[in-house]
Amino acid sequence: MTYEQGPLRTPDGGARTAPAGTHATGPPARNDRGRWAWPRRHRRPLLLSAVCVLLMQMAFAMVTTALEQSPTIDEPVYVGTSVVYVREHSLRFNPEHPPLGKLIIATGTVFAHPRLDPGFQGDQGRLGRRLLYESGNDPWRVMFWARLPVMVVTLLFGLVVFGFARDLLGSAGGLAALALYAFSPDLITNGALATLDVPAAGFVVTAAWMLWRARRRPLLYLPLAGVASGAAVATKMSTLPAVPVLLVLTGWSYWQARGDAMPRSRRATHSLVAAVGVALVLVGVVWATYLVVDPRLRWATPANVPAVHGLRALLLDWLPFPDAYGDGMRIQFGFESATWHGYLFGRLYSGSLWYYLPAALLVKTPLGMLALWCGGALAMAAVPRLRSAVPYVLLLPAVLLAAAMQGSRDLGVRYALFVPMFLAVAAAGVLALRRRWAYAVTAALVGCVAVSSLRTYPYYLPYSNEAFGGPSATHLRLHDSNVDWGQDLGRLAARLRERYPHDKDVWLVYKGSGVPSWYGIHGHDPLKVPPSRVHGLLVVSDTSIAKAEGRLAQLLSGSRAIDDVGHSITIFRRP
Repeated sequence: MTYEQGPLRTPDGGARTAPAGTHATGPPARNDRGRWAWPRRHRRPLLLSAVCVLLMQMAFAMVTTALEQSPTIDEPVYVGTSVVYVREHSLRFNPEHPPLGKLIIATGTVFAHPRLDPGFQGDQGRLGRRLLYESGNDPWRVMFWARLPVMVVTLLFGLVVFGFARDLLGSAGGLAALALYAFSPDLITNGALATLDVPAAGFVVTAAWMLWRARRRPLLYLPLAGVASGAAVATKMSTLPAVPVLLVLTGWSYWQARGDAMPRSRRATHSLVAAVGVALVLVGVVWATYLVVDPRLRWATPANVPAVHGLRALLLDWLPFPDAYGDGMRIQFGFESATWHGYLFGRLYSGSLWYYLPAALLVKTPLGMLALWCGGALAMAAVPRLRSAVPYVLLLPAVLLAAAMQGSRDLGVRYALFVPMFLAVAAAGVLALRRRWAYAVTAALVGCVAVSSLRTYPYYLPYSNEAFGGPSATHLRLHDSNVDWGQDLGRLAARLRERYPHDKDVWLVYKGSGVPSWYGIHGHDPLKVPPSRVHGLLVVSDTSIAKAEGRLAQLLSGSRAIDDVGHSITIFRRP
């Protein structure tokens, strides 16, 4: 074995230097701090093996859950739109989101070769239903191929988190951050779905990492930061609040890179030019994604696009993006102006609660991860050598979270997936304390996170931590994409066949985009007949239970819960 050069302890306590090339057959020696030091030539294989194991665990979790889950509410829209993008080069479907995320999905759907009649004229929800259930396709096959590219980019963003933390805290910090990322139930859940939330958040994290690296090599990393920033904005409009912060950090990174090599006034001018350059790259990436879909940018404003006034209208006038992007933002503003129903800790309410996302993250984040987030954030503020990284690691998610908390849709932590990504990097800051207990505590808490995550397999979507009762109790505190997003039709069909083959009367209240009859579930709607006619099995999505009023509430009050499917659907028996 070849040891690193450096002071080693002799038997009498003195220090000696092991020359390069020295070989030994004994165990690793202690370094000058009295810690065991692995030989340098063994470190890289061990590190690569650990990274591969963590990512393989995450890949296994995502693939196996993706194979079992029926389409969630949003997925058919994105999948149908991706097929239209490739075959018809039309932007007319799903304009409220930019094209890049759906183009990523399209890289998988092209291998599924789904049948879809050209020129479909219905709305985007009907488009997804036509593609999956009415065109002779196998929904399981189409959905797996659509989900696969998102799983791939989710794993790649894990490498981004690892690299970011490793730059700050070395290999141990990188592994700790990657472990938190790879075992995060929320990231596994959304990384296994053909949706836009993980790609959007991952591109923001990538942009922040590139800007951090630009402090030393600005000419290489600033253009990459511009590409990543543009990719985020071209995936979801909710990332726009990060753009001003990213541009300020661009200027600051360039300023730091040049040090005292030039006069301050000239350095300030160059920093401003660098920020403008990154902004131009960002704009170019957004335009490129639209041009990839339709090189002629054929676009007619839909009739249902709401009018926007005031500061929002001024913002739209100033955005240097295609008209389709501006109209998509108008649709998003229309969503934000609507009144939505929320559900938090057993309370059904109208409107939104400013503290909803922090409360939902508290429920759906493993306890060990919460502890490391807090400890890492405090360490980054306390350790002098990490303070310069605070704007890159903590400021960006704080700004995005503050913006998301102002939204009107309290529908799930998927609107804040940048939090577990950025704070995985921050959590590794505990190791900067350079104390044995810090390493031991970090390892123990990461182990707790792994156990909590593995215990919930394969029901990652309805996960909640042990303090709130685990996945089986999530529906008592949260709803919608936190617990029941329509993902369990396949499991429900299997459960009815296995346990209730003789029940002919099945009454179904299902919240989702799937078509129950395709899975062999031929349920009647109990809300269309008098309650006195509803007998036998009553199957209800947990989100519908949370929002139950009127006739459904009456039906539930006279029923007895007898079974649970995927912690998202409850089966009742009515006499």
